[in-house]
Amino acid sequence: QENRVSEGCFNYVSGYGYNDQGRDTLEDVYASVFHTEAALVRPQITCGTHALALALAANLRPGDTLLSPVGKPYDTLEGIIGIEGTDTKGSLREFGVSYRQVDLVGDSEFDYAGIKNALNEKTKLVTIQRSKGYQTRPSYSVEKIGELIAFIKERRPDVICMVDNCYGEFVDTIEPSDVGADMIVGSLIKNPGG
Repeated sequence: QENRVSEGCFNYVSGYGYNDQGRDTLEDVYASVFHTEAALVRPQITCGTHALALALAANLRPGDTLLSPVGKPYDTLEGIIGIEGTDTKGSLREFGVSYRQVDLVGDSEFDYAGIKNALNEKTKLVTIQRSKGYQTRPSYSVEKIGELIAFIKERRPDVICMVDNCYGEFVDTIEPSDVGADMIVGSLIKNPGG
């Protein structure tokens, strides 16, 4: 009701995306649900890795540093980032974006001293993987992610805090966007069902 979903949202469109009331309304619905300024929800974004790659490439420029304070990301992101040992053409590394990683303490605790040392004037974006992926650690709660974001923003308010929300959508009553995440990225094909 808030976004005025109506029969017109389900009408045929040309495929070019011009005046696509259904697409625009769907994005308004997602922005409302996630309490965000805007949303980008498109069938052309094929999976979570694709969505993450788009978000990283859209926000990082040569000379910037990407920081992962939760250890190594999904293996599918290694080539996209250009983590040492990967030779993927077109990686962020190939385009001059540096990568730093702070490993966890124990199996799931943030290394706050290490994160503080890793943050510097070139850190443009911090990526926080909510799901454990293939790791043995537990997935992070929204509250715990909020604590990490607050720690980072206290030191570097200009840094973009992006949460990899794949597998995390709708499993709690709040989302990372409710606790300070500047951007949340997810596949939207697991929990919401596509």
